[in-house]
Amino acid sequence: MNTIMKLKKEIILLPVLLTLVTMTLSTRGQSNKLPGNPALVSSAKDLQKLIDADIGNHKYQVEDYFASPKSSDFQLSPTGRYLSFKERDDQGRNHVMIKEVATGKTTRAIEEKQDVIIGYGWATDERLLYLMDRSGSENYHLYAINRDGTNDKDLTPYEGVKATILERLPEQKESIIVKMNKDNKQRFEPYKIDINSGETLKLYDLSDKEDPIDSYNFDKDGHLRGFMKIHNEKEMQYFYRPEGNTGYRLVNTMNWYEKFTILSFNYASKNPDDAYILTNNDSDKARIVLYDLRRNRVLKKIFSDKDYDAAKLSLSANRKWKIDYLEYDGEKHIIKPLSRFFKTIYKNLQTQFKGYQFELTGSTDDEKQYLVKVTSDRQYGRFYRYDTETGKATLMYDLMPQLKEEDMAVMQPITFTSRDGLTLHGYITLPKEALKGEKVPMIVNPHGGPQGVRDLWGFNPETQLFASRGFATLQINFRISDGYGTAFYHAGFKQAGRKIMDDLEDGVRYAISKGWADPDRVGIYGGSHGGYATLMGLIKTPDLYKAGVDYVGISSIYTFFDNMPEYWIPLAGMLKDVWYDLDDLKEAKIAKDVSPIFHTEKIKAPLFVVQGGNDPRVNILESDQIVEALRKKGVEVPYMVKYDEGHGFIREENRIMFYKAMIGFFRQHL
Repeated sequence: MNTIMKLKKEIILLPVLLTLVTMTLSTRGQSNKLPGNPALVSSAKDLQKLIDADIGNHKYQVEDYFASPKSSDFQLSPTGRYLSFKERDDQGRNHVMIKEVATGKTTRAIEEKQDVIIGYGWATDERLLYLMDRSGSENYHLYAINRDGTNDKDLTPYEGVKATILERLPEQKESIIVKMNKDNKQRFEPYKIDINSGETLKLYDLSDKEDPIDSYNFDKDGHLRGFMKIHNEKEMQYFYRPEGNTGYRLVNTMNWYEKFTILSFNYASKNPDDAYILTNNDSDKARIVLYDLRRNRVLKKIFSDKDYDAAKLSLSANRKWKIDYLEYDGEKHIIKPLSRFFKTIYKNLQTQFKGYQFELTGSTDDEKQYLVKVTSDRQYGRFYRYDTETGKATLMYDLMPQLKEEDMAVMQPITFTSRDGLTLHGYITLPKEALKGEKVPMIVNPHGGPQGVRDLWGFNPETQLFASRGFATLQINFRISDGYGTAFYHAGFKQAGRKIMDDLEDGVRYAISKGWADPDRVGIYGGSHGGYATLMGLIKTPDLYKAGVDYVGISSIYTFFDNMPEYWIPLAGMLKDVWYDLDDLKEAKIAKDVSPIFHTEKIKAPLFVVQGGNDPRVNILESDQIVEALRKKGVEVPYMVKYDEGHGFIREENRIMFYKAMIGFFRQHL
């Protein structure tokens, strides 16, 4: 156990520790080949019984929702001469293809083999970058490859190291800046890498005596201008180097949950120290301001919204760094056009795609051609190529043509008040039976996190699958969900398993009061924190939820803290705020009260547990121990583990099997 998270050894906690030691010993050491205890995993025959429970003549099968599109992830090369995309083969693997626009000639650039391509993009017209994951470990490797598939090079060839792209350099396209925890697993440092040779240069040497750095800010020329340090576990300190100076000076000290984020330096200004900042230091909702980092003062308010946090802006490198538009999430995704150039684009797209949501996913360097993805709650997605000279968007590809919009369910935004007076937002997706006035079975789907994320409006294959089988889906952005301001965020601190669960329950009561849900057929399903909430829902309100699916969920706050990845250790103080401080006797007792592993006798409803064997965030122990504890009490718990997955299933065959088993489980029990 890491000393930073070491439990107090007061007598009151001895039963807790003894229980955890017993569980740990009983689930480890039983196989040298696979993580966890493979003996606990349900047989293929037993899992097939769940799959077979999805009886009926359905128009759409699970594969229709969860198989990868035949083609996806379209991107334009910098000049627009080439169009790249992922193409799915018969084995469900997604290779990166290159199409020469003028001739239509298509070739394969990147072959997906055992490891999954997490993401890719163009560096130049001749060379691409891509990230690969090693069996769900999240220790991503960054590669570069020529357009014709030659000179495939691992730019970060280090075992057990996580690489993340920090900065693309528009004026030095043969180089890229990444951060890696190469020299210290708990600390990420920035490196400049030549994408052709792989030559690597460390740009900042973070000594072990220094506070860890959470984020770095480089300008377009690749100069390190500032960084955010984690101080005293729960504070953030921003350091900045003014133009012409050699050292970094402290600009701002704040609580870790406050924002002071450089979105971009203001390259249109004569003052090199001007930057666009996303901040809530002096407001409840995050806003975007123009800030003088040398003089440490706000120059101008750019944007704020009274109900939601601002999020990001887009600048035009081709048109003197003007702000084209702002983006944030309200009930739906919102784009605010600012420049005259983009206002024309926005008006044209609104006219052509009225009633739909659209986003610009890429452009050529000269900004004459854009890729536009068009979606809605009933439309999975279509890619269009937009020409700024004609003002027209031309359809390139329909990602899921088999899913007809008229057959898909509507996702409806909802708002209600919690039992303690908070305004809560969320979404209800209703099957056609509910629209006819019937009360239908409902699945509550709490999101992960719990902090830093929220549910969004748009096409959701999970809710559509549920609707196709007659289930409503309820998604609540409970207290601590992102985007609703500091007070709402802070209201969820140390409320995991408590008021967060109340918010979910209040949402269920709201749905029942509206006549949508059958109160005797409510289930709960979620991943990560949502899996934890599933377990707590079955424990806290056993008469409310009639079945649950725990997907990579936490079963003990103690073992969750004990098994976190090394690079989370500097974030321990923040996790103590979000969850509970186990070094505090009172909070440690609360943590036991809301750790499902200690209350398995209260679980009466059927439970299905699903886990990735290599999960670095929620160790397989979390699922093993809840399954083992329940089975010792004579409770049958189907348990699916995929040993080539991590924190969620990204491989198509595993994804499809999971959803087939889950929908069968819910049809069997709701």
